[in-house]
Amino acid sequence: MLINSYVFLSLLVITTTLFAQIDKVPQPKPLAITHVTVIDATGKEAQADTTVIIIGERITALGKASEVAVPKDARIVDGKGKFLIPGLWDMHAHWREKAYLPLFTVNGVTGIRIMWGFPEHLTWRKEDTDGSLLGPRFVVAGNILDGPNARLAGSTLVATEKEGRKAVRTTKRDGYDCVKVYSVLPAEAYSGIAAEAKELGIPFVGHVPAAVGAARASDMGQKSIEHLWDVPLACSSREEEERKAYLDDIAKSPPREHLLIYLRHAAKSMDSYDEKKAEALFALFVKNGTWHVPTLTVYAAYLGDKQVTDDPRLKYMPPELRQRWAQDMKDCPDFAEPGWFLRKHKALVSSMHKAGVKLLAGTDAESTYSFPGFSLHDEMALLVEAGLSPMEALQTATRNSAEFLGREKDLGTVETGKLADLVLLDADPLKDIKNTEKIAAVITGGKLLTRQALDKMLAEVQALAGNK
Repeated sequence: MLINSYVFLSLLVITTTLFAQIDKVPQPKPLAITHVTVIDATGKEAQADTTVIIIGERITALGKASEVAVPKDARIVDGKGKFLIPGLWDMHAHWREKAYLPLFTVNGVTGIRIMWGFPEHLTWRKEDTDGSLLGPRFVVAGNILDGPNARLAGSTLVATEKEGRKAVRTTKRDGYDCVKVYSVLPAEAYSGIAAEAKELGIPFVGHVPAAVGAARASDMGQKSIEHLWDVPLACSSREEEERKAYLDDIAKSPPREHLLIYLRHAAKSMDSYDEKKAEALFALFVKNGTWHVPTLTVYAAYLGDKQVTDDPRLKYMPPELRQRWAQDMKDCPDFAEPGWFLRKHKALVSSMHKAGVKLLAGTDAESTYSFPGFSLHDEMALLVEAGLSPMEALQTATRNSAEFLGREKDLGTVETGKLADLVLLDADPLKDIKNTEKIAAVITGGKLLTRQALDKMLAEVQALAGNK
């Protein structure tokens, strides 16, 4: 009995001490955004004079300001005259400079899908999850899978069905979220990738290999197609001849010329655009649930008016990247008049949108003149130019992203119970989508970053880039 009593008393002391320690851990104060207009991205009308309560990392209450009780100890943000939207996602990004990640956050980009993953991206994803990294949430694709004549050095080379299956297993084993396919994969290898990805329950995304084609890729389950890759060929009345010529040119050309070869054949295909073929293809995308990430910003910069060399946002970019971009612009193909590719791709997006094809906002950040964070606002503006309403363009970077990722319960809209990834704006984005750039504050995982804090982050990155 004495032993049992001693044990009981010891446990009581230990338990009491633990509770005392827990009580001493400072708990974050609730955050209340009062009298704000909420644009929740569900498609509903804006909700004026609303109060949003955030406790920890989630929205715990949302409603009319006159009806929502503000906790006594809450930090209050006066939202009068301001607009609250969900945090934005860039669904096609490439970025390997950790110190520059704040550029996403200061632009309200609270999540990114890395489309060529490396081990450091998996580390960043873990650090973001455990709270040791203040940055965007990460979804990370594995190493690029491409054919033996791959354009990009470092790609995993895959030639057969067996090799394709093995590459998918490796991608999943290493902890990546999706498989990335690329342009010159042989059809046999692609088939192996598609089959293994389905068996393992991991999505595969990326370019459409010329040997496969957009229609077959959709039928085989490719979840997202980037840059509208192969769509011009698949909509051409001369698809068979154009695709054969494209494959022949790729086979006899060095990898460094592959992109230029694709663009030339895409241009020829656009000149033979077949509306009925396009309608059938877009209907197939809808039926199969194939998403598209147009990355119009890439076509605007790389094949646009070439005036981007004076862009003031260059001051935030790493010196090495600025140098590479300058060289890219010198090497820019001149076989089409400036802006022609952008106009053609906006027309494609317009037709696809009218047909009900699902769209996501992505920028190819780190590609030629696609700025981390900043360019997502450019992309949404280009989508509006292509025929989407401001609400629909906003949804491509919010609600649609959450749906694509299967995370609707946590992300994508401003609703009770959702993670508090939010952007507070000084102007209404439904009147002008460019108002998404007028950021008053960013809330990421319930943490408030005021305009002052965001400006400080920008200044630090600018200094890091060697610019005053």
